[in-house]
Amino acid sequence: MEYRRLGRSGVKVSEISLGSWLTYGGSVAEERARACIHRAYELGINFFDTANVYMRGVAEEIVGRALKGFARDSYFLATKVYFPMGEGPNDRGLSRKHITEQCHASLKRLGVDYVDLYQCHRYDEGTPIEETLRALEDLVRQGKVLYVGVSEWTADQIADALRLAKEMNLDRIVSNQPRYNMIQRHIEAEIIPLCEREGVGQVVFSPLAQGVLTGKYRPEEVPERGTRAADPESNRFMQQLMNEEVLSAVDRLRPLASDAGLSISQFALAWILRQENVSSAIIGASRPEQVEDNAKAAGVRLSADVVSEIDGILEDVIASS
Repeated sequence: MEYRRLGRSGVKVSEISLGSWLTYGGSVAEERARACIHRAYELGINFFDTANVYMRGVAEEIVGRALKGFARDSYFLATKVYFPMGEGPNDRGLSRKHITEQCHASLKRLGVDYVDLYQCHRYDEGTPIEETLRALEDLVRQGKVLYVGVSEWTADQIADALRLAKEMNLDRIVSNQPRYNMIQRHIEAEIIPLCEREGVGQVVFSPLAQGVLTGKYRPEEVPERGTRAADPESNRFMQQLMNEEVLSAVDRLRPLASDAGLSISQFALAWILRQENVSSAIIGASRPEQVEDNAKAAGVRLSADVVSEIDGILEDVIASS
């Protein structure tokens, strides 16, 4: 496993990290989730990502139990806050009340005294950003949170938060968690350039485009039973990718991946890791074998010619994504 600094901070995280969105506590039973997490740890993955909203806290509980046997200082644990966790008017968002209460609830579910990275899961238009930043600063000062990050914020929102943190002498954002893969590249225009200047690292989710970039889905073939695309619940996140044009383009990547001695998944992850601003790529896994395959992408470097060939193959589907 290779490691990178999280943005401009001093902490190092594994290039490949393991997440729990749409998996642990849901479609993947706890015993198998534990096997995946333990295998990841054995392979040198030290970054584990979850969120309070994933299965309304169940994912945090499963991740916490799976990591319980490992020394706390040997892994980097991240969770998030923003989405509704109840029916009350204050059970959502980034108010001081919700952030504080949900941080305490997450710590309890995870079974730890602190989280390494606490992320604002989305931007809250209804709460002054100064309130959000001060609440996060308090948690840092209390030792319950070590680093602060955001997820799916725009470049302007990230820039405003960084400016205010500097003006108010508050702890600054060290990471952003956006969707990013070969097909969905929206962060390249504004977010990556800003974050490179400001020392904010990308911790990207959906690096395999919900499984489309694993090669398991083929043009003109019905998704196999048990796959994410065959599940009505998780399929809603990948509908724009499950079309003949995208699947045919991905199919044309096979020879390039083969020539590089990589699986398509490894090839797609290596493409992401070509970006120096990317600190880690978060994979999802339902079996330990998937973790093993994806972890092999760490340290792989694609040549400029190969990257150019990828762009040529995917040109039309990138434009329509």
